[in-house]
Amino acid sequence: MKNSNFQRYFQFLLVVLAAGSIYPLLYLRTAYQETILEVFGLSLPQLNTIFTGLGFAYLVGYLPSGFLSDKFSAKWLLVISLLGVGAGGLWFAQIPSYQSVVIIYILWGLFSVFTFWGSHMKLVKLLAEEGEEGRFFGVLDGGRGLVEAVLAAIAVFIFSQIMKTGDKRAALIGVIYMYTITLFVIGLLVAIFVKSEVKGSSKNENKRPFKMSDALEVLRNKMVYLHGAIIFMCYAVTWAVYYLGGFLETNIGVDPVTVGTVMTIVLWMRPVGGMAGGFLADTFGKRNIVRLVILGASVCLILISVLPYTFAKPVFYLLVVFAGLFIYAIRGTYWSLIADSKVDDRIVGVAIGLISQIGYVPDIILPTFNSFLFKMFGDNAGYNAYFIATALIGVIGIILVTVFDRIVKAENA
Repeated sequence: MKNSNFQRYFQFLLVVLAAGSIYPLLYLRTAYQETILEVFGLSLPQLNTIFTGLGFAYLVGYLPSGFLSDKFSAKWLLVISLLGVGAGGLWFAQIPSYQSVVIIYILWGLFSVFTFWGSHMKLVKLLAEEGEEGRFFGVLDGGRGLVEAVLAAIAVFIFSQIMKTGDKRAALIGVIYMYTITLFVIGLLVAIFVKSEVKGSSKNENKRPFKMSDALEVLRNKMVYLHGAIIFMCYAVTWAVYYLGGFLETNIGVDPVTVGTVMTIVLWMRPVGGMAGGFLADTFGKRNIVRLVILGASVCLILISVLPYTFAKPVFYLLVVFAGLFIYAIRGTYWSLIADSKVDDRIVGVAIGLISQIGYVPDIILPTFNSFLFKMFGDNAGYNAYFIATALIGVIGIILVTVFDRIVKAENA
């Protein structure tokens, strides 16, 4: 049993490493946007066009990724994804033309969602024993954040060392190669150590293979749609983390250096909130903790919005950090509810795809919604209006989780 658990945990660790290493290469613009524009000779509208396309690729790729992970080996889909993004990294490091960069991002969108998303989520679901879903999904999101932070620190070190020579192009290439090599190494480890047919030690191994007609079971499952709606509301709440720094600087008048410090602390709340939320979910009930962390985030956002700006700045710092803690706890727990969605393991990939298709729609809606609020209320009041609206969305999320909870209890009665 101990050996079996060690194998499960080690395979899970590799999935976390895969999840934490596959996306930073796509989002190098987060830390190196101006360098990318200069080195590649791109304009900002060109870069934004690329990422708009990537966002739509994600949205349309979630559901097919679920079908794919049920039809084929989730392990090998993971390997293909890591190697595919890594291959794109090798091409990207050659500093190709704009047309080639567009093709690279199309390939990255294919390998990071279509072959990766459903497969890595399904592997986590199958590796988790009954009663472990909270901690596994919590560690997945928190661990992913930790891996991204460590890799980002290594990237900054490489960039700064090469920049001492004054060669910005070489510095960026060095960062690209670091992320690319990491992908190849983790892809090799997954190929060697993750089992082709992952099952928790107590799960039935004798289930028939997936058939496309089985997808109808998912489409008829009301809990899947409800779970998707819950993630929609939860994910909309988590978007607030991207606006906390701007609020501090614009509304509270905090200097940029202090804002950067506070938001760095908030980033480190991701592993703390995700992992703590996951373990608490397994201890006190997944649905209870999901409701609690949504409530915590909503209360923090309301307080941030309504407290007079004359309050001591450290009060707002604490509220922002706690808002980040609750937000990352939300991210670490909302997927654990899939254990209560009554989905058979052979079709869990399709369920994950459909839930994701519904749940991540805010990626498309919220930018336009936020632009509307800021245009209507102005910069300062726009932040307040946005945080209050987000808190109200959180209340809807709590109501949906309560409905979900009552259905589960009624069906188990």
